[in-house]
Amino acid sequence: MAGRSISFSHAVTRLPGVEIVNGLRAVDIGNPDLAAFRAHHADYVDALKSTGAAVTELDALAGYPDAVFVEDTALCLPDGAIAMRPGAETRQGEVPSMVEVLRGFYEEVLTIEAPARIEGGDILVTEREILVGLSDRTDRAGVAALQRLSERWGYTVRVVETPPGVLHFKTDCSLLDEETVLSTGRLAASGCFKGYRIVETADGEEASANAIRFNDLVIMPAGFPRTAARLADSGYSVREVGNSEAAKLDGGMSCLSLRFTPPA
Repeated sequence: MAGRSISFSHAVTRLPGVEIVNGLRAVDIGNPDLAAFRAHHADYVDALKSTGAAVTELDALAGYPDAVFVEDTALCLPDGAIAMRPGAETRQGEVPSMVEVLRGFYEEVLTIEAPARIEGGDILVTEREILVGLSDRTDRAGVAALQRLSERWGYTVRVVETPPGVLHFKTDCSLLDEETVLSTGRLAASGCFKGYRIVETADGEEASANAIRFNDLVIMPAGFPRTAARLADSGYSVREVGNSEAAKLDGGMSCLSLRFTPPA
């Protein structure tokens, strides 16, 4: 189906809870402000809904401060869903509740088993392949497990290297359309996007690389005017959403939702 990597009828999000101050972070630049985070999150959900998508809004998950970042728990494809096994042990308990949610949309929800580790933030699905970046959260066993499970639906998995010091592969990239990616210069220089068109983030605006193409919108973090201008000049409809609080926990636009079209 053309455009299945950028066109979606559904999304799942989860509210940030009061425990968000205990969320994981690579560098401590202060705790997120819950009220501001929730305001940004509401804007994000509004952006998804504005495209006509049905958004399932889950309550905060007690005991799991990072559960707002639902993307790491599952990969939703047109044919079925695959539950991840997060590399951060404190996040593995988020998965069962998401599996139950996804069973409301899919007949088939497969599971990555221990000891493999893989998180959705390291997975970029395009029209032609699934790219998976190795990171501190995703290992080769996780990639191999994903390959075994997804090949039944005709997918090819390609392993790529995540830049040193970067949490997730998609921290540095996102899909803009069937043939185009938004990427930082450091990731583009690796050659991993050979055969794709590339729009590079502006110098000093590398944190804008984690955006999402959701139907007719490119939803990106606010505060990166030169990259936003590049996207607009390239013909994309841009919607900026505040991300200052999620960024304190290494989170971005893709982390905050699962995006999919369930089987008919």
